[in-house]
Amino acid sequence: MADRYLTFTGTAPGRFLTRRLGLPRPAPLIRWSAERPTLAGGLLHLTAGKGTPGLEQVLARTGLRPAETGAAAASAPDGSTADRSPAAVLLDATGVRDVGALAEVHAALHPVVRSVAASGRVVVLGAPPDPADPHQAAAQQALEGFTRSLGKEIGRGRTVNLVRLTDPAAAESTLRFLLSPKSAYVSGQVIHVDARDTTAPGDWDRPLNGRTALVTGAARGIGAAVAETLARDGARVVVLDVPSARDEAEQLAARLGGGALALDITAADAGERIADALPDGLDVLVHNAGVTRDRRLANMPAERWSSVLEVNLASVLRTTDALLARGVLRPHGRIVATASIAGLAGNAGQTNYAASKAGIVGLVRALAPRALAEHGVTVNAVAPGFIETKMTAAVPLLIREAGRRMNSLAQGGLPVDVAETTAWLAHPASGAVNGQVVRVCGQSLLGA
Repeated sequence: MADRYLTFTGTAPGRFLTRRLGLPRPAPLIRWSAERPTLAGGLLHLTAGKGTPGLEQVLARTGLRPAETGAAAASAPDGSTADRSPAAVLLDATGVRDVGALAEVHAALHPVVRSVAASGRVVVLGAPPDPADPHQAAAQQALEGFTRSLGKEIGRGRTVNLVRLTDPAAAESTLRFLLSPKSAYVSGQVIHVDARDTTAPGDWDRPLNGRTALVTGAARGIGAAVAETLARDGARVVVLDVPSARDEAEQLAARLGGGALALDITAADAGERIADALPDGLDVLVHNAGVTRDRRLANMPAERWSSVLEVNLASVLRTTDALLARGVLRPHGRIVATASIAGLAGNAGQTNYAASKAGIVGLVRALAPRALAEHGVTVNAVAPGFIETKMTAAVPLLIREAGRRMNSLAQGGLPVDVAETTAWLAHPASGAVNGQVVRVCGQSLLGA
């Protein structure tokens, strides 16, 4: 369903009324397309404290040219401001070790934050807090509050995220994602990138060439968008959905040049059947299948509770256990599960759904280190917020509008936003990202 309010606020009367009434003014987001694969503009690289060695070489590979500053920017041939507005700003604050050094964060961003282009990016690099150094830990934790607050005030479709790292080479896929149109609906996030050797793909435009991905619940909605995006990136995608959605799954698989698998993911032998259907192994497993059976707890029968927990959580646990035990996930494989901001912040009428999605978070955090150590597989989750789907289109108008506006970007996301985030976590060069739960919610004003 079209967001008519967003369209209206782009008109002259809409701009006038929203300004006078103090209403949200969402900006149309610039998302990835084959015609526009990168942000239109330069990258402004700033430093607070001691800089990170090797970062310049990584940034040079993002596809963004260095932004012009000072006299060079002022002498743009046509006198326009477009060339003088950086599409992205990256602040290297990994060297901030005490409260005094936080003044350099302010000094670096204060003069330029208003100049960032609409739908631009601000990425702050931090270091892991050092438990042996309380001053460094305090200063680095301060960056989290800083970036999340800046994300809520920066406006104009711009996003702000914090990446904690020690090795910039291990963060290349993450920086490419956050400094691109693919991350349009990801803001206010803190992403930890471990110091670990990663393998760069032969082709950054088709990083999943030669890899096989399986997406559950993929016949429609977010699952279909995930399947399409992974196929765009070169994967052979197996579209899994319930038998009643067989025709849709087969049509999508045929269009993507992949395969279809019709089975009930809650079946006790689902994992074994998936393993039998993939004798050559699997590189990417996306747990997307999910259901809602909303009702307040006082009015919720046991069947509504158990059906949601069975589909959304128990089946994920069983299937993952079976595929890991059978060795179906190849080394350097990726598991990406779908959580929800409802599991992080709670939601009235969704005790069953929120419990199941919070359970996914617990699974990811517990399984990630073991799966990596024993199988060479990373485990992460995406946590969507309000995403424009057929399901949310059926939500009553006032609740739907509240869901759309209750985030820093003041609009709902699209299925492709979840898909792009999933594709980043599935990337062969994202091996240093493990045990993370990344919200795709436009920085929802609810939850952490």
